[in-house]
Amino acid sequence: MIINDNVIDLLSTPTSPGRPAQLSWRPQVAPYRVTSTVRTVAAGGATDIQVSASPDGTRIKLSGTIAADAKPVLHISNVQDPAAFGRTALIEALARAGVRVAARPTGPNPADLVPRSYAGTRRVAAYVSPVYAQYAKLIFKVSHNLGANLAICLMAVTAGSHQCIDGFPVLNRFLRKAGVDPTQVQLLDGRGGNPVDRVTPRAENELLHYWQGTPDADRFREAQPILGVDGLLAFVCDGEPTCPGKGKVWAKTGTVAGLDALNERLAVGAESIGGYLDAGHGRLHTFYLAVNGASTPDIQGVIDIGDDLARIAGLLQEQAAGHSR
Repeated sequence: MIINDNVIDLLSTPTSPGRPAQLSWRPQVAPYRVTSTVRTVAAGGATDIQVSASPDGTRIKLSGTIAADAKPVLHISNVQDPAAFGRTALIEALARAGVRVAARPTGPNPADLVPRSYAGTRRVAAYVSPVYAQYAKLIFKVSHNLGANLAICLMAVTAGSHQCIDGFPVLNRFLRKAGVDPTQVQLLDGRGGNPVDRVTPRAENELLHYWQGTPDADRFREAQPILGVDGLLAFVCDGEPTCPGKGKVWAKTGTVAGLDALNERLAVGAESIGGYLDAGHGRLHTFYLAVNGASTPDIQGVIDIGDDLARIAGLLQEQAAGHSR
């Protein structure tokens, strides 16, 4: 069960120097409680906020400082028991809507009391999710990793299983149908962040070519971030007078990076981008670019590598369009 990505959003906003920062948080669900001792310091001062939580995640505390001229700072704290969290949120929401619920909103989650069947009972409400293509668009546009992992579980459901691992044979069959050699891909999750996960440029391009031959070709392409327009590629050319390829590159980015404590830097296992280039006259080219085994002093360096790859994609688009004229 997933509500608000199973996290509590914590927003700290500066006030005036020497005063406590303003705190807002959501969703406000019992028994979660949030307190803050974050203080506002002079403009130009240090913004350094720490978040700690009790073992069950229900008592969250923020501490540290935020500069008076800083923008609001968002942190998150993970929900430790999503099922109990969702149950409480539903009971409280029903109460706000004037529906009396006899069950206590907090405490044990007595799942064994749920009826085996609701046949013959009257439905009072129903929630129908958007079509999956809309969820896939969210995953692509902002790299929604939780949704990407969930996709494997949903594949398992199509095979009649509630075990997420059973989604991989479904994916294997799809790759074969798409003409992609499954041995050119290694996966142990849906987001591509497990140390096992690997993919070859050939497999990437074959998969992109496959989608172009399907009825969902346009929907699939438009679901990707668009260079200089939206998603993770929206701000690649922000503030620049010219932006090669703006609006003419549809591509998904990928990042695998982690702390190299020995050298006090970030190790970049992979930074990649792949998708479609507008080659003019209604033609599209597929492409895939990747950097492996790099390192950078901080997170800004990782962002810079990704921006460089996106700019290269823009230049490739201009070149492709120029050659087709």
